[in-house]
Amino acid sequence: MIDKNKCISCGTCVSICPVGAISFDKDYKAVIDKTKCIHCGACEASCPVGAIKLD
Repeated sequence: MIDKNKCISCGTCVSICPVGAISFDKDYKAVIDKTKCIHCGACEASCPVGAIKLD
């Protein structure tokens, strides 16, 4: 889950995701495609503002 209020649209999660499961929505906030996500945790670990929490 991505907290859109915390997301600063830096793109770190988009670039680090090994399966391309993260993109930006129309408001340039990150969104995770749950059908592609492999729950590796790379995005959560790389987010500089702690906006990503995997279930």
